[in-house]
Amino acid sequence: MENEKIRSRKGIYILLSVLIAIAFWIYVDEFGHNGGASLVEQEITGIPVEYVNEQTLSDRGLMLVENGTSTTVDLLLEGTRRRVTEIDREDVRITANLSSITAPGVQSVLLNIDLGDPDDNYSDIVIKKKSISRANVNVTELASKTVEVRCELVGNVAENFSAGQVELSQETIDVRGQAEDVLPVSYAKVTLNIGKDAEETVSQTLTCRFYDENDRLLDSEKILPVTDRIQATLPVYVTKEVQLAVAFKETPGANTDNLQFSISPSSIIVSGEAGKLRNVNMIVLGEFDLLDLVGNDSASHSYPILIPDGCQNLSGVTRASLEVKFKDMQTATVETSLFQYQNQPENKTVEVLADSLKVKIFGTSEDVAAVTGENITVSVDLSDYSSAAGTYIVPAVIEVVTDGDIGVTGTYEVQVKISEELPNEEEVPSAVPEE
Repeated sequence: MENEKIRSRKGIYILLSVLIAIAFWIYVDEFGHNGGASLVEQEITGIPVEYVNEQTLSDRGLMLVENGTSTTVDLLLEGTRRRVTEIDREDVRITANLSSITAPGVQSVLLNIDLGDPDDNYSDIVIKKKSISRANVNVTELASKTVEVRCELVGNVAENFSAGQVELSQETIDVRGQAEDVLPVSYAKVTLNIGKDAEETVSQTLTCRFYDENDRLLDSEKILPVTDRIQATLPVYVTKEVQLAVAFKETPGANTDNLQFSISPSSIIVSGEAGKLRNVNMIVLGEFDLLDLVGNDSASHSYPILIPDGCQNLSGVTRASLEVKFKDMQTATVETSLFQYQNQPENKTVEVLADSLKVKIFGTSEDVAAVTGENITVSVDLSDYSSAAGTYIVPAVIEVVTDGDIGVTGTYEVQVKISEELPNEEEVPSAVPEE
């Protein structure tokens, strides 16, 4: 038991000793250098040099050939231990600004060193040593050339479909670089893969590759195109028969079940982009109101044939004619005495100044023959006459209640008389006899 107590005390003493040593080390590190923190050195090696503002060289007809033999820089930094350990090598940036170069040849460019975080300028960190202060770069005159852009097709279109000519966003492209790299360029080529059995237009953005006059592929890394992306489009067409139709506007008593019609021609042959014609199986020429046919034996109408934009009418016919008539159509005039009022004014009487109204109806012979005056109601809306009195001509609505399909032609109105309602004689107070 005594030995365990001794070992426990030794452990506590050792821990205290370590803590005291750490505290002493921190104190010396922070205040042991003339009352200030101790300074330490840290080396960062192999930092690559970045060359900025190369575009200014292109604007002056120049280009960077190589970045010199010294492409990395080693730095020796001095500062407090806490500060130098905060610097992350990945954040250190060393740049060479090319904007001051105005002529070809080997140039010496001053290096700029940025230690990292823009919110901390690290002014307390000293760069004691750097392996190089300037970078040597080789600048040459920029050669340029305009070459043709070609497109190679891979794949096939589906059966009953056809393809047009490839359309490129540009037919030529400007390339730049060293004369020895640019002059051999004969043309640029993109490859458009339309896949297997293409059934609609294919459009892709493609990267150029460059070839010499013997169709040999050149090293594209040394050739600088103004743009290396070309839009290539292959229109895929389909030819199909499309039916012609007319939209008939139905009305009670006149519907398509009782209609006989023909359209000439009944269809046309159309060719166009497959995507535009994929769901086009019918072209609606226009609308025909069947009410216009009531009272006529037949009617004819001509319509222009309008096809989707970008398509072709291979039939050569630009107009279609419609011949239309009813299979069975009968008109008749029926007299009714059934009148009703909507929104009748309160405390007023309403009287129609006619015993009956003649109404023109139409429909099939069977349906028309079944209609009598008992099936027709004349409805008058008096909502606008709530404060009126006198005689007025008021629009009327005709309602036909029958099992058949009956329509009404024409507009109707009736003459009504609106009068103040007289009080009942029983409600009139009797005279008071004189005394």
